[in-house]
Amino acid sequence: MKRVIKTQTEFEGRIYEEHVVIEGQGLEAWPQDASLKIVGQPQPRIDGAARVTGQAHYTYDIRLPGMLYGAILRSPHAHARLLAINTERARALPGVQLILTHENIPEIPWGNGQTRLLDTTLCYAGDEVACVVARDPDIARDALELIEVEYQQLPWVLDPLAALEPGEPQVYQRGDLEAGFKAADIVLERSFRTQTALHNCLETHGSVAYWEGDQLTVWDSTQHIFGVRQGLAAALGLSLNKVRVIKKYMGGGFGSKNRLGKYTVLAALAARRLGRPVQLMLSRKEENLAAGNRHATVQRLKLGAKRDGSLTAISLKAWAAVGAYGFAMAVGGPVRQLYRCANLRTEEYGVRTNTGPNSAFRAPGYVEGAFALESALDELAHELNIDPLELRLKNYTERDQIMDKPYSSKGLGQAYRRGAELIGWRKRGHTPAGAKLRRGFGMASQIWGGGGGPPAHALCKLNPDGTALVISGTQDLGTGTKTVLAQIAAEELGFPLEAISVEIGDTRGPYAPLSAGSMTVSSVGPAVRMAAHDARQQLLEVAAQLLETRPAELSIAEGYLIAPGGRRVALKELLADKLGQFIIIGRGARGPNPEDRRVNTFGAQFAEVEVDLDTGAVRVLRLVAVHESGRVINPLTIGSQIEGGIIQGLGFALLEGRVVDRNRGIVLNANLEDYKIPTMLDVPPINHEMIDLADTYANNLGAKGIGEPAIIPTAAAIANAVYDAIGVRLTELPLRRAAILQL
Repeated sequence: MKRVIKTQTEFEGRIYEEHVVIEGQGLEAWPQDASLKIVGQPQPRIDGAARVTGQAHYTYDIRLPGMLYGAILRSPHAHARLLAINTERARALPGVQLILTHENIPEIPWGNGQTRLLDTTLCYAGDEVACVVARDPDIARDALELIEVEYQQLPWVLDPLAALEPGEPQVYQRGDLEAGFKAADIVLERSFRTQTALHNCLETHGSVAYWEGDQLTVWDSTQHIFGVRQGLAAALGLSLNKVRVIKKYMGGGFGSKNRLGKYTVLAALAARRLGRPVQLMLSRKEENLAAGNRHATVQRLKLGAKRDGSLTAISLKAWAAVGAYGFAMAVGGPVRQLYRCANLRTEEYGVRTNTGPNSAFRAPGYVEGAFALESALDELAHELNIDPLELRLKNYTERDQIMDKPYSSKGLGQAYRRGAELIGWRKRGHTPAGAKLRRGFGMASQIWGGGGGPPAHALCKLNPDGTALVISGTQDLGTGTKTVLAQIAAEELGFPLEAISVEIGDTRGPYAPLSAGSMTVSSVGPAVRMAAHDARQQLLEVAAQLLETRPAELSIAEGYLIAPGGRRVALKELLADKLGQFIIIGRGARGPNPEDRRVNTFGAQFAEVEVDLDTGAVRVLRLVAVHESGRVINPLTIGSQIEGGIIQGLGFALLEGRVVDRNRGIVLNANLEDYKIPTMLDVPPINHEMIDLADTYANNLGAKGIGEPAIIPTAAAIANAVYDAIGVRLTELPLRRAAILQL
């Protein structure tokens, strides 16, 4: 029986209500004390050997007979009008097959402020002008230099405050803000700035497009194969059954690969016109100019509190520099959600600048917002002479204040206590006055979504030899999704893990949502469990007839049927020998989210730093992270995600930042030599633990996402530790040596 219902899903700090089709009866979640044999155990990645031996094929590795290669000409100006373009010299270069410009491609609306795929108004240095396709990449790049373009330079703007234009902000308010501030014994006002950060995915963005008649197949480095399929179909005027998108392996995305790229459409247009496959991969420089970024923000925050630390009012006004074609993320999310406060207002503006467009970047908005909120709260604690941890506990809430619902689970209190114990929070001391090396401790909190939701579908095929194949149209970004899904299926089926194969990353599989918002496992995992459960029930029904018993008298363990009396029957003996090529196919779908609960993830991080007053250098000595994200499916993959998020957060705090020449609007560090990301020498010891708390309201696994939570509090915890060390608040990221030396 299929039912159409409404459900709410949180994605990157915003709530969406949508109709979904629910199939069958849902499964009860595994309880906290369930005796699970495979789920919850550390399992090496089932595709680990393929990744480290070079057997795994990424989009860059795709090689097809007769394949051609594309390269994109980009604007050298921050803002310009294209007056004329001459491609004759480039076309004459031996090996050049095609040059696409605004003059010879169809009108394809692009959105986000762009009128078409290749436009004559160019809004940042790096905007697409033309695309060359040649027999090898070097010829394509050489041809770019032969294209003659006449530009009319236009005025540009880089600073978000200078770029302000009248527009509708995103506003949220509850309670009486004015009354809240009047009731306060202390009011703290601060302004904060965060920088533009670049994703620098190890595998750059790119696609391979290939036509067979009117059927288009695209290999794409994407976090959303079904989104790319839908976008391509709309752009090219195709029906969905004519477009297939494949993504087997991927070298990182961090949110920048959530949507269809221009490079994909250009590759498809060129491949159709030439009748040959075309690969178009971005260079490292292009990756840092045009593939997206974490937007810079300016935040003005005002806190009101009683002498005992109770928050009476919070207001936030934030501006996000979204670039030429971007959009604002939920910077006010932490302010709205983290602490109990009856009187609150957030006002958020997305401001266009003549720089590369922003895109989602691992907990977009929340990383920026947490830095401001957690820094201001830390300073408030010092003003009130209250321990920063005690101030957070004073304003702890068990209910979501936006929707006035209890949380489905909240282990933040446990995370506070365990993190404080691991860092030695109660025993921390201060550097003697006059010392040049100052030591400090800081902490910060985290809230995020990660509950996932429908629609998400999966199939589970049982082969006659007692093995199983799980199929879903989801994506593994390098996070270990295939391994986790295999563990879920093996647990539900009663099969050994090595008997499970997982096939994902192809739109020919059943639908799954984009892999973003920390929602892959919590969306697709429950569908996989349902599919495995369906297949298991079918298997028991068939086996019962062959063994002349009842399904209820049979069980499955370690890949064997357990018959009455404890008799063990190999599945191959039962299925292959008696039924030949009969295959059981189980179907599963993700159920709705709970109506009466809010599903979120929580965590706390603690930092110990040393600051050299002579050089301004900040050295992070230790980082402690304790997070609650529902049931732990695989401690190894969770550990990788936490460490990766913390390392990116460390880079955001101390090293990273796009540098733009203010006289020309040109990015000066669009490479990995000048754009500094953390190396192994920058990474301190990281101690991380999970509060393994099954969230039985969230879904039938009791699991929530962990991909993004770990990056959210890191920069704030480090900044608070620096404040503890030197006694002066730094309000701009990254925390630069020059700012410390000027104190």
